[in-house]
Amino acid sequence: MIRLAQICRHPIKSIGFEELASAPLTQGRALPFDREWAVLHNAAKVTDLTEWVPKMNFLRGVAGPELMAIRARLDEGARRVALTHPVAGDITITPDTDSAALVSWLRPLWPVDRPAPARVTHVPGQAMTDVPEPFLAVLNTASNADLGQRMGRDLSIHRWRGNLWLDGLAPWAEWDLLGRTLRIGRAELRIEQRITRCKATTVNPDTGSVDADTLVALQSGFGHQDFGTYAVVTKSGPIVRGDQVEVL
Repeated sequence: MIRLAQICRHPIKSIGFEELASAPLTQGRALPFDREWAVLHNAAKVTDLTEWVPKMNFLRGVAGPELMAIRARLDEGARRVALTHPVAGDITITPDTDSAALVSWLRPLWPVDRPAPARVTHVPGQAMTDVPEPFLAVLNTASNADLGQRMGRDLSIHRWRGNLWLDGLAPWAEWDLLGRTLRIGRAELRIEQRITRCKATTVNPDTGSVDADTLVALQSGFGHQDFGTYAVVTKSGPIVRGDQVEVL
């Protein structure tokens, strides 16, 4: 039996992850409040955002590994985010109005040889995910465990910045789901494509330090650097951690 093991979102792109007990999914939309905000840097090629733009314009874990150790907790009604980091400590901000406070908090975590954090941005209705499509990232706990075993270490699921984690599949069986529809709770999602990974996944999300070459392990073991899949919501409905997952 396949079950929904975890629901995760990242309210501010690359600035913290959050585990959820439940979430409402909407047809053709990303996970609510996932990458709702993002932080532009000084070398960004855009100023006033009105639509999706490429990830190179934003602060990201691949360029600033310490960002990967941030945890987040969002108060949806107040649009307020509490962030915590093992070195930087805690801060609670309203991203829509507290851009300067967040940028100041992030500066010590960001490499000095990279374009400096500039300001928080937000485009209503558009998640600032790595691709413009309203995808959710659907991943397999067994594949994460198998890769960790090959590497001789435990791998946190939060290295991969996924949204929905499935338990009960065989390792790497998610590749067989491409083009198939999953029913989770009362929602349905169609698995669209594989996700090719970057060096952010080599960072330990507990410490913010690079400590495991996931890319080399994927390449040497499988001849590619893909991990997880993108899916699109085809039927709206609530999902709850522990829900049964049916392959249609």
